[in-house]
Amino acid sequence: MSRFKCGVFCRWTVHRLQRYMTHRAAAELKPRLVLGIESSCDETGAAVLDETGKILGEALHSQKEVHLKTGGIIPAVAQHLHKENISRVVQEALDRSGVAPSELSAVATTVKPGLALSLGIGLQFSLSFVRLHKTPFIPIHHMEAHALTVRMLQPLEFPFLVLLVSGGHSLLALAKGIDDFLLLGQTLDEAPGDTLDKVARRLSLIKHPKCSSLSGGQAIELLAQSGDRLKLQFRTPMGQHYDCNFSFAGLRNQVTGAINKKEKEEGIQQGQLLSCVGDIAAATQHTVASHIVKRTHRAILFCKAKGLLPQNNPTLVVSGGVVSNEYIRQMLRLLTDATGLQLLCPPSQLCTDNGVMIAWNGVERLKEGKGILSYDQEVQYEPKAPLGRDISTEVRDAAIKVPPLKLNVKC
Repeated sequence: MSRFKCGVFCRWTVHRLQRYMTHRAAAELKPRLVLGIESSCDETGAAVLDETGKILGEALHSQKEVHLKTGGIIPAVAQHLHKENISRVVQEALDRSGVAPSELSAVATTVKPGLALSLGIGLQFSLSFVRLHKTPFIPIHHMEAHALTVRMLQPLEFPFLVLLVSGGHSLLALAKGIDDFLLLGQTLDEAPGDTLDKVARRLSLIKHPKCSSLSGGQAIELLAQSGDRLKLQFRTPMGQHYDCNFSFAGLRNQVTGAINKKEKEEGIQQGQLLSCVGDIAAATQHTVASHIVKRTHRAILFCKAKGLLPQNNPTLVVSGGVVSNEYIRQMLRLLTDATGLQLLCPPSQLCTDNGVMIAWNGVERLKEGKGILSYDQEVQYEPKAPLGRDISTEVRDAAIKVPPLKLNVKC
């Protein structure tokens, strides 16, 4: 090759290399943006976040009013409402963010656990969306998303203890990484939110002038403020079981028995309001909170005994819709004060189901390159899906007895 041709070739090669490096640098500087989609139960949520956790746009459609009228969540009704609203909700989140689908780095969607019919709508929509726009897809575990939301709001290193309590779930786990959890205990029958809702329905609280627009759990919390929990005594569940599992069905049976007795005493029919609804609400709320606190206390003692929590600033993260209840939060605050843990709770709007927490879980996974699928891969939803590795048997075998704590909280 002549010296002239060699010089031209070298300059051409350098130019190509410079263009490549410029494009690569520009790609690395481009912010990573994630669209999160949530439809695991009765909320249709969507949000767009950048990699710092900044919420660029979000939208949410709640089905609460419809389900209040029907007396509970009917899966087929929830499915219909998701199908009717999901396209609009996602478009609103995108419009508010100013982000075009082509600018998204990934779409993250809840695929487990939850109501099968509801999960199916979210997944079907998401797969159509990512295939249309050729966008990477990140399947999300709903409870993992709840556990990690607090990391969007403030720096928090692993490991930390997690308590998740909602309408459909309750569990205790140790978070060791974004996809690395040790399951310490979980609900054996019905979740605490479900119990509170069923008690509220049995008390016909939707007929109470102060509660007509409230969910069952919200109605219980409101009426408990004017009740006396000492007027009725309910046994805290699973007192002789030294593990971290939860059980609320037995408590609900106790409350139902008390309601039946009071109705006979007051000479009223089922469906009419008792004069002592505040006392029943207060006693029920306190017993639910006591059960949650005692199981969480055992989880703290187990993790300390096994050296699973850091010595400096050990943390309990609490999330899920039930944690919007301020009485339960106060009880947990007394527990963490007594055991030397920091208590972190996301704000109430991020404790209930939403697209923001799903998008943030997607951001965390995108940063670490975990669980990212091609847009053309097949994905299945899973109505029942455990979180992490189950070590609840080890907790039970440790047989840790929880010492009594003073948990006096005003309703």
